[in-house]
Amino acid sequence: MALSSSSSALCLHSATVVTGSQFSTPQLLFPSRVSFSYFPTKLNNNYQNNRNLSSTEYYHSSASQKWRASVSFFPAFLNKGKDAKVLKEELLEAIAPLDRGAEATPEDQQRVEQIARKLEGVNPTKEPLKSDLLNGKWELIYTTSQSILQTQRPRFLRSVRNYQAINVDTLRAQNLESGPFFNQVTADLTPLNSRKVAVQFDYFKIGGLIPVKAPNTARGELETTYLDEDLR
Repeated sequence: MALSSSSSALCLHSATVVTGSQFSTPQLLFPSRVSFSYFPTKLNNNYQNNRNLSSTEYYHSSASQKWRASVSFFPAFLNKGKDAKVLKEELLEAIAPLDRGAEATPEDQQRVEQIARKLEGVNPTKEPLKSDLLNGKWELIYTTSQSILQTQRPRFLRSVRNYQAINVDTLRAQNLESGPFFNQVTADLTPLNSRKVAVQFDYFKIGGLIPVKAPNTARGELETTYLDEDLR
């Protein structure tokens, strides 16, 4: 699934599966200036892990213990020469050595975006917000958002993994960082059409413990331009 905010970043996520009930308390989302894509694993009414892509973000998802992937980006370009399976393999191969995007050169970013746009041209899920495939906890595997990558920090102070959880039934979302800081943010989602939602962040949780109310200006948009069983 591809998610995009009001700015132009790209992200990719993947997901793992964890057990548990759907989240009903405020969940966290990472604020982003860019579009989101993730590499997540799917939840499907259970709290599962997924990966996702913001700015340009990609996520991978799984309904069992297997990984699944999700991708999101801006406009879609039709691609009739290759099927989704081949394009997904090319995409994952392209991002594999890029440290979630932190090591990506402008040429790397251009190549990833070109493959992603071709992939969304063969998107099998035309109305992602109506699909259970969107539910899940996704792990970010690629993004062009420098704020999410935290490239301004020394490497040892950057989060090792980022996750994004989405619950279409409750229209809630959550972003979580792994160590060293374990920051989180939750948000309400308001559908704008069958694949785009407005995002209103409500609470940040510093260190995963200290809640801080988000300002009303903490908002954005997420758009899913590609979604299948293991990629968004």
